[in-house]
Amino acid sequence: MKEREKFGSRLGFILVSAGCAVGLGNVWKFPYVTGIYGGAAFILIYLLFLVILGLPIIVMEFAVGRGSQKSAASSFRVLEPEGTKWHLFGYIAMAGNYLLMMFYTMVGGWMLYYCFKSIRGDFIGLSPDQIAGDFGEMLGSPGTLTVWTVIAVLISFGICSMGLKNGVEKITKIMMICLIALMAVLAVRSITLEGAGEGLSFYLKPDFGRAMEQGLGNVVFAAMGQAFFTLSIGMGSMAIFGSYLDKSRSLTGEAISITALDTLVALLAGIIIIPACFAFGVEPGAGPSLIFITLPNIFNHMTGSRLWGGFFFLFLSFAALTTIVAVFENIISYAIDLWNWERKKAVLINIVAIIVLSMPCILGFNVWSGFQPIGAGTNIMDLEDFIVSNHVLPLGSMVYLMFCTYRYGWGWKGFIEEANTGEGRRFPAAVRGYVSYILPLIVLVIFFKGYWDKFHSATAMIVAAAIVLGLSYIVFYRKKGTIPRKG
Repeated sequence: MKEREKFGSRLGFILVSAGCAVGLGNVWKFPYVTGIYGGAAFILIYLLFLVILGLPIIVMEFAVGRGSQKSAASSFRVLEPEGTKWHLFGYIAMAGNYLLMMFYTMVGGWMLYYCFKSIRGDFIGLSPDQIAGDFGEMLGSPGTLTVWTVIAVLISFGICSMGLKNGVEKITKIMMICLIALMAVLAVRSITLEGAGEGLSFYLKPDFGRAMEQGLGNVVFAAMGQAFFTLSIGMGSMAIFGSYLDKSRSLTGEAISITALDTLVALLAGIIIIPACFAFGVEPGAGPSLIFITLPNIFNHMTGSRLWGGFFFLFLSFAALTTIVAVFENIISYAIDLWNWERKKAVLINIVAIIVLSMPCILGFNVWSGFQPIGAGTNIMDLEDFIVSNHVLPLGSMVYLMFCTYRYGWGWKGFIEEANTGEGRRFPAAVRGYVSYILPLIVLVIFFKGYWDKFHSATAMIVAAAIVLGLSYIVFYRKKGTIPRKG
C-alpha cells in the first residue's frame, strides 16, 4: 500500500483548506445579504452562527479524514462499526463533489473569460446596455462557454497532476496570497472613491432598525444559512485535507484559522463592492448581474479601468480556481482510494469526465434553455446547485454530526481523541450534548426551510421528509446483534 501523501507545512494545509471554503458565494452573496440585513448587525449574528454551526462540523470532517487516512469515498468504511451502513454516504459525497463541478467549472470559466476581456480593454467605451448584452451573448454561445470551461478544467487538473505538495499546496498557496493581496489593493481603491463613505457605513455600521424591517426571523435564518454554506462542509471536501494532515496539531485551532480566513475574504469582498456601488449611485444587486454587468460599468468610470477591472476578475478567478483545485483533489483521491489508480491516470480520466458532465449546464443557458427543471425561469445550473446546496451540504453535515457522536457510528470517544491529538486548542467536551442533539436539529431546520423557501408547497415538504427518512436508513441501520461502542 502506498504511503499517504502529507502537506509540507501547516500554512499549506490552512491555505488549501481555506481555498476550498473561499468561493464565489463569498463575493456574490455575502456583501448584498449583509447590507440588506443590517450591515454589522447581520455580521455579528453571522459570526455567532459561524462558531456554533460551522466550526463543530468542520472539525468533525477533519477528524474523520485524519482518523481514516482516506477520502470520503472510503473514510466511513474504515471507521464504521461492523454491521452498519455509514459507508453508503461515501457515494453520496462523491456524487456531490461531481455535481458541484458540473456547474462550478463553467462559472470559473466565466471569471477567466472576463479577466481576459477586462485586461484586453473590451469594456472600455461600452454603454450599460452593451455590457449587459455582452454577458447575454456569452451565455448564448455554447462554444464560448465550452472553451473557457475546458480552460478552467485543464488549469485546475494540471495543478492537481503535479501532486499534493508540489502542485495543490504550492500553487494554491501562491493563489491565496495573491487573492488576499489583490483584495487589499481593491478594497483601498474602493474606499478612497468619492462618495464611498456612505457605502462603507451602509455595509459596516450596525443598523438594527434596518435588520428589524426585514423581520428578526429572516435575519437569523439568513445569517444561519450563510454561515452554514460558506465553509463547503458536508460533502467530504474538507475531510480529504484532514487525511493529508499529520498528528502534530489538534484540529479545533486549525478549523478556527480556516474559518477566520474565509470570513476575512467575505468581509473584504463587501468592502470592495458596496462602497464602489454607492460611489457611482448603483444599487447593490446579487448574483451574476452584479459581477458581470454592474461592476464592469463601475470600472468603466474609473481612471485606469482596464487595470482595476483586470485586477477584480483576476481575484475572482483565483477564488474560483482555489475551490475547483480543492474539489478536484477530492475527486482524484476517490479514484486513488477506491481503485488504486496512479494520480496521472485519475487526472486524465477525470478531465474527460468533468468536461462531459459540464455540458448539460453549458447547454442549459442556450440550446436547452427551454428546459426549466425546478420552476419557471430556472435552468440546469439551478437544479444542480439546488441538489448540492440544499441536499448534499446540509444532510451530509448531519451525517458527519451523527457519525461522530452516535454510539453506532464512530462515536464520541473516537472523534474527540482524534480531534484533540496534537498541540493546540482542544475541542470542548462540554458541548457534547449540543453537537449530539441540538445541532443536528438545527441542520434539519435549515434543510426544510430551504425546501419551503424554494417551493412553498406541502408536496415539496413531503418529498423533503421522504429524503430525510431515506438518509435515516444510513444513519440508524445496524445489523442485528451489533454491539454499540462505549463512550
